Amino acid sequence: VNAGEIINYKNGLDEALFKLFKPIDKSLLSIVRIACHMHEVESALPSCKLLKDMGYEVGFNLMQIADCTEAEIINVAHIAKEHPIDVLYFADSMGSMNPRDTSNIINMLRSVWQKPLGIHTHDNMGQAMANSIYAMSNGVTWLDSTVTGMGRGPGNAQTEFLSIEVAELKKIPLNLSPLLKLIDKHFKPLKDLHS
Repeated sequence: VNAGEIINYKNGLDEALFKLFKPIDKSLLSIVRIACHMHEVESALPSCKLLKDMGYEVGFNLMQIADCTEAEIINVAHIAKEHPIDVLYFADSMGSMNPRDTSNIINMLRSVWQKPLGIHTHDNMGQAMANSIYAMSNGVTWLDSTVTGMGRGPGNAQTEFLSIEVAELKKIPLNLSPLLKLIDKHFKPLKDLHS
């Protein structure tokens, strides 16, 4: 959910969420993540309690974090810590980060936030995969990816490649056949159509 859409809803935040989500026992979903610009954080955080009360696992995604100062990042981690968030995400929204930047942001957030962290990468500079793997090796447990990397601009970390790396690092078996069939049947024709 984009925070801007729910905090600016004409009938208020609660009404926006009640229109979008049913209580978890009547929903096909189990987790909701709120994607938020820094200037929207304080207005959007009350949505976390409402979603938790409805039974959802709640993620909170800090967008465009590469443009923030250390003080802003640490401050938002302090604020987030006071709300019922299950995983705090940070997004390389412009794909401008490298592993060193990723490390710095993890360290800033970890100075305050001790619960699970997640990362959402974009591939503008070809660093989405490296940043995701680096984040995982530094304790980030939620990694976003998209099939074939399909996403805004140059896309995201590719699910098929990230799965291989994660399986190797965690020493777990992996069968990519179902994913490769999905790519051949649906994603390749879609990419061909829009190339």
